[in-house]
Amino acid sequence: MELSRQTFNRYTLAGVVAVTAALGIGTTSALSQGSTIKIDGSSTVFPISEAMAEEFMAQNRGTQVTVGVSGTGGGFKKFCAGELDITGASRPIKGSEADECKAKGIEYVQVEVARDALTVVVHPSNPLTNITTDQLKKMWEPAAEGKITKWNQIDSSWPDAPIALYGPGTDSGTFDYFTAAIVGEEGASRTDYTASEDDNVLVLGVSRNANALGYFGMAYYLENQDTLKALSVNGVAPTPANVEDGTYKPLSRPIYIYVKKSSLTGNPQVRSFVEFVLNNAPDIVPEVGYVPLSEARYTAIRQGL
Repeated sequence: MELSRQTFNRYTLAGVVAVTAALGIGTTSALSQGSTIKIDGSSTVFPISEAMAEEFMAQNRGTQVTVGVSGTGGGFKKFCAGELDITGASRPIKGSEADECKAKGIEYVQVEVARDALTVVVHPSNPLTNITTDQLKKMWEPAAEGKITKWNQIDSSWPDAPIALYGPGTDSGTFDYFTAAIVGEEGASRTDYTASEDDNVLVLGVSRNANALGYFGMAYYLENQDTLKALSVNGVAPTPANVEDGTYKPLSRPIYIYVKKSSLTGNPQVRSFVEFVLNNAPDIVPEVGYVPLSEARYTAIRQGL
């Protein structure tokens, strides 16, 4: 299945996506007309959700799939408030979020859709090609705030130049995952950096600053390879092959969608969409820049719905 790999950049910059069935291609299904499926959440998962929505609507005229970008934490807030059918997440749901859903009577199903190589990037002019997890910790830990301000404070052989850091905001699952994996405590980070839940803002920031470093999901790097350089971490590059064989540690991770059970059982379009995601993930997931699971794994997940 051939997709336009520019679509998610165009829509994410707008903040909220409503891709309509006016595409007018593909076949018309027997699903009832006029239905809307509401999706929000992780900017990491967004490229998958957007591409799936576009393809699904092309085959199911009259069904609208809206896709927003609030970050993993922001998506769970809306999801547990009953505002969404599906939310994307670049980390598992937290206990506090699960409690909030339970208090509101929201039951859900966790669906793993792909794997990601969380990617550390710099400006193409930066001479670095590799960074260690220890160096990343020294750069990002809370103790670095206001103190580690130049590259050569991390390594004396690095440039005597200011560091401009770009990273996800605190509502981002990528922020949670990175701080846990690199700093050793979820949510522990210096705060004097440019933060955004919109990964395209981070892409633009790093691409325009020769002294910048940032991190986000692999899809956003692959879409912008001409303006970014990805660093190896501990000597291992963030590639699909290194995710599949388990050598890209510790920044390889699963990514998910969470589906409201009442929507899954009570709305045939939602069930059809989730099944469509699992059936088409082996083709669409690599198209947008992530690593698909095995077809056997997708089959098992679909059978468990």
